[in-house]
Amino acid sequence: MAAAIALLLAAAGCGSVAASAPAPGDGDDGRLVDIGGGRRLYLECRGTGGPTVVLIAGYGNRGSAWDALSPSVPPPAVLPGVAAFTRVCAYDRPGTIGESIDDPADRSRSDPVPQPRPAEETVADLHSLLQAAQVPGPYVLAAHSLGGHYARLFQAAHPDDVAGMVLVDAAHERYDDELRSLLTPEQFADVQSSSSSLRETYPDFELVDTERTGALVARARAEGPLRPMPLAVLTRGRPVDVPLPGFPVAELEQRWQALQDDLATLTPHARHISAARSGHDIYQDEPALVVEAVRQVVTGAQSPDTWYGLTSCCAP
Repeated sequence: MAAAIALLLAAAGCGSVAASAPAPGDGDDGRLVDIGGGRRLYLECRGTGGPTVVLIAGYGNRGSAWDALSPSVPPPAVLPGVAAFTRVCAYDRPGTIGESIDDPADRSRSDPVPQPRPAEETVADLHSLLQAAQVPGPYVLAAHSLGGHYARLFQAAHPDDVAGMVLVDAAHERYDDELRSLLTPEQFADVQSSSSSLRETYPDFELVDTERTGALVARARAEGPLRPMPLAVLTRGRPVDVPLPGFPVAELEQRWQALQDDLATLTPHARHISAARSGHDIYQDEPALVVEAVRQVVTGAQSPDTWYGLTSCCAP
């Protein structure tokens, strides 16, 4: 993977596209759901119970990312781990990929759409998918990286449908501003344009206007703050690897950590933990930590006293 691509996917708050292989049988429980307008989205649900957990992947990642592990990390991955105690669903946004962009069979299982895709339409897609598939709410949204923007916009659009949230090294609405203040114009241009080579291989690859999306999240936060609910924020403990000379990794990490601290102020009594052994992909580096955070939020959604009576998260 080219350095510029790694920069966009890691340093710019986006999920890594290449994940370790999913467990055998990935997709066996999945199906294409007609969401109207002649379009279908791929959805996979496992487990029983409620509230249902909806997993929202990071930039470029299809839903199978939640069923994958980093090398030498023992199972279970997040998807089967959460399925052990409640219903959990993962889905493919159009234009996302699994392990390899070169393998057409590893590309998004959902119907393609024109790119870039406005964030409002991405959020509307998820709502239509859950309604069409008759997945009952309210939901606990567990979101990685760019998926954090979509989770917060979903909650803003459908506040009664969200009972709790887990933000996994999630994007922050001010991150593009922080990048601009630290990078040279040339470096920032690399970040903004680095998905172009991916689209040469996969013309339908996901494109996102991160500045516009961040502005939408900032407006939603100002107009309607996140209502009190169980919220867990998990933040990477290891810096991202940006193999570009002169890139201000240390400064970016400091600002990323500060923005993660701010995410933990979105609701009263949010739980915030540093994933000491993880880079950006906490859900694959330390899946047990994510599973435990989800379990605590699910329990808190079921019985609020269990959430507000505790103050920390999350020892697997």
